[in-house]
Amino acid sequence: MKKATLAVVGHAGPEGSGDAMSNAHGLVALSALGQPTRIEIFRTLLKAEPEGLAAGAIAEAIGCPHNTLSTHLGILARAGLVNAARAGRSIIYRANVDGIRLLIGFLVNDCCNGHPELCDLQAAMQRSSCACASGEEGR
Repeated sequence: MKKATLAVVGHAGPEGSGDAMSNAHGLVALSALGQPTRIEIFRTLLKAEPEGLAAGAIAEAIGCPHNTLSTHLGILARAGLVNAARAGRSIIYRANVDGIRLLIGFLVNDCCNGHPELCDLQAAMQRSSCACASGEEGR
């Protein structure tokens, strides 16, 4: 009998092409983040960068049952927003920072008809509660 190989969650959704994101990938990523539990998972993982978190720690942090968490992590991974890797007996989940950068670029380029400078994103980040505007990136 052939031994089954353990699959670790990875990006299985539509591919971004280089520095640009396709419409299909943008829709998948936005849909994945458009659910309260998934956005909370993603925010929790961003705060845990670069170390990441095991599934149990994520479940405890957001108060989510393990079986439900697994489904949400799979959706985020297929959208290219979460990566996972085995670390001993655990699987450590991390926010895919490159994936969210592609999504933000996709939104900024589309909203300003190809002229992202019109959005004045830097000023908007400084006015928001986002710590990344000051260079603290999620800390």
